[in-house]
Amino acid sequence: MTASAPTTTLGNNHGKEIILVVDDEASIRRILETRLSMIGYQVITACDGIEALELFKTTQPDLVVLDVMMPKLDGYGVCQELRKESDVPIVMLTALGDVADRITGLELGADDYVVKPFSPKELEARIRCVLRRVEKDSIAGSPNSGVITVGELRIDTNKRQVYRGDERIRLTGMEFSLLELLVSRSGEPFSRGEILKDVWGYTPERHVDTRVVDVHISRLRSKLEDDPANPELILTARGTGYLFQRIVDAVASEGT
Repeated sequence: MTASAPTTTLGNNHGKEIILVVDDEASIRRILETRLSMIGYQVITACDGIEALELFKTTQPDLVVLDVMMPKLDGYGVCQELRKESDVPIVMLTALGDVADRITGLELGADDYVVKPFSPKELEARIRCVLRRVEKDSIAGSPNSGVITVGELRIDTNKRQVYRGDERIRLTGMEFSLLELLVSRSGEPFSRGEILKDVWGYTPERHVDTRVVDVHISRLRSKLEDDPANPELILTARGTGYLFQRIVDAVASEGT
C-alpha cells in the first residue's frame, strides 16, 4: 500500500494541479506517480475505493484517475459517490476489450477513459485535455460570449453554467464544453468525429469509440430535456451526429 496523504487539506501548492490516482496495482501507482510528478502535477495515490473517497475529501484534487476493478469499493462505486457532490474530472482505467466497462463508467459520470494496458503518454494526453476544458471555468469569457436563453433554459458562457429558471443545472466541464460546441452552430449538425476532436482532443487518426459522444449526449439530455426520450433541444442528425435546435427566438445578451 502506498503512503497516504496527510489528513489535512493539501490545497493547490504552488499552483500545481493535484491528481488523485486510484488503482489497486502498486506498480501502476508508482509509474503514474513518477511520470505525472515529472510533468508538473502533484500526485496523491489510493489503493482502493474507500481510501480514494477519504483522500478526496482531504485533498480536493483537480482530477481523478480511477481504476474500475478494485477491492472494497470498485471504480463505479467511487464514481457514483463523487458525482453526488462534485463535478471533478474523472478519467477511468478500463479493461482491454470490455466495452461494457467503458460505457458504464461514462454513464456514471466519467469524462473519459483509457484502456488497460495503456500507454502512460496516452493517459497524460487525456489528462491534459480534460484539465484544459476545466480551466476554462476560471477564464473570463470572450467579448462575444454572454447568456443564451432558450425557453426556460439559460446558458451562461462566461461562467460556464446552465440554469432552468433560478435553478442551476450541474454539468461537468466536458458536458458544458459539448453543449457550448453544439450551441455555437445551432441548427447545424456536428459529426461524432468533429465532436471528439473539438471537445476531447482526439485526432482523426487516433481510433476511439464514438460512444463517448453518445453517452455524453444522453447525459446532457437527461439534465436539460423535459422528456429525454423525445428531445427537443439536442437532436440527432440521422447518419451524421448531433445538433442543437436552431436558436431563432432565443435571447442572447452579454454576461455581466
